[in-house]
Amino acid sequence: MTQTLVIKIGTSSLTGGINGRLSLATLAQLVEVLCQLRQQGDRVVLVSSGAVGVGAARLNLRERPRQLARKQAVAAVGQGHLMRIYDDLFTVLGQPIAQILLTRHDIIDRQSYLNAYNTFHELFDLGVIPIVNENDTVAVDELKFGDNDTLSALVASLVEADWLFLLTDVDRLYSADPRYQADAKPIDRVERFEELDALAITLGDRGSEWGTGGMATKITAAKIASEAGVRTAITEGKFPHNILKILGGEALGTQFIPQPKTINARKRWIARALIPRGELWLDAGAVEAIVHQGRSLLAAGITQVKGDFQAQDAIKLCNSNGEEIARGLVNYNRQELNQIQGKRSRDIPEILGYEGAETIVHRDNLVLGIKDHGNHS
Repeated sequence: MTQTLVIKIGTSSLTGGINGRLSLATLAQLVEVLCQLRQQGDRVVLVSSGAVGVGAARLNLRERPRQLARKQAVAAVGQGHLMRIYDDLFTVLGQPIAQILLTRHDIIDRQSYLNAYNTFHELFDLGVIPIVNENDTVAVDELKFGDNDTLSALVASLVEADWLFLLTDVDRLYSADPRYQADAKPIDRVERFEELDALAITLGDRGSEWGTGGMATKITAAKIASEAGVRTAITEGKFPHNILKILGGEALGTQFIPQPKTINARKRWIARALIPRGELWLDAGAVEAIVHQGRSLLAAGITQVKGDFQAQDAIKLCNSNGEEIARGLVNYNRQELNQIQGKRSRDIPEILGYEGAETIVHRDNLVLGIKDHGNHS
């Protein structure tokens, strides 16, 4: 059976953690595995970190740049070199590849999201392996994914993948960081993410010197993917053949069981890809109507408006204590809502001087039960 697979490899796995220089042995094994999967008929996406680390090595820098402009310049140097090496290795095995560089804007904007979806599927039809990275060269902080674990999870959701493989510098998830605590216990299978909430905090976001993601970001990515119905595995990057073994049924690494799909792709996009630009605080009646009756949000139920947003931006819907109960796309901007909050829908045209939407957030553009899994939800 044909499957869609997203494989993410981190900088620490690509370089062995040594001065940002590529581990060609690991890369060659990874390319061999991905080509084998393609030959079996699977659709394959590679999400590859390493541009900044490789660029730093090419420029003989001793540490990862921290200033955004310097990081973008170093990424521009590294990305071309990284893709040339990938192209050389894949060409040996006769496998065409494509480079796709994404910023969060490409996921936030609905048309760009659809364009990306169509591009991936055309590449699949052509037998091409897309190689994805964040477009570090042009992304500004507010449009960055922050780490490629989050990017890979959103890509897995976008292409409706069956599997997401997170290749890292440890063989699986542990109860604590095994690099620092000898008694850390391995975790082979995760069915309920609530059990890991405290663990993610314990592990923190400590990545390698040249990378950006720690184990906490991988748990976040697994949550995002799981909610999209994608099975996720964390396994050791220096052994890419583990991917084939896991697909063959071996209990390697840590596997996260996908959750039942409770929302459609559009609502997953609203819930996970968009950055909320503001908050609407609601009275008890509005909360009841949204949470228990499946209703749209009307102006009458709004008690406070916070943030600076435009129409069709994502916003949080909060109860009277400021706790988020839902997220959605708003039909009015901040200035308009300041005028119509608490008012009846039939009075809106007279207040604003023009006919607008009857609802503030329509139920088709509203997602309940959002929890922030880190900073990138």
